Order: sequence, then structure tokens, then C-alpha cells
Amino acid sequence: MAEFERSLIKDRTRAGLDAARAQGRTGGRPTVMDADKLAAAKARKAQGESVTAIAKALKVSRATLYRALSESD
Repeated sequence: MAEFERSLIKDRTRAGLDAARAQGRTGGRPTVMDADKLAAAKARKAQGESVTAIAKALKVSRATLYRALSESD
């Protein structure tokens, strides 16, 4: 019985998420790196500035900066 209830909950949750997505709403954490920040980071990286200094200037973490730079290549 518990397995059946759990499957109903999963189905209702999925239906709700799909309905929200159809209305244009998305869930999750907002992105920190936009196109302007990414362009600035690439320009600074090309000039030889360290990733740590770029991350501090853009107020993002080093991991976020590394991820954004690797995804853009």
C-alpha cells in the first residue's frame, strides 16, 4: 500500500512540474553567471589575470567561474 501511495505522489509531483513548465515557470536556483559576466571573465583570462582574482572581482566562486569557462568552450 505504501508503494502505491508513493507512486501516486510521484505522479502528481511530475504532473505539477510539467504544468508549471508549460506555463513558463522553471524551478531551481537562479544562475549567477550571465552573458556579460562570462564575457568579462573571458577577456580578463585572455589578459592573463588569475582565476581567483577574476572570481573575486565578479563576486562568484572559483568553481562557478571554472564551470562557466569550461562550458563556454
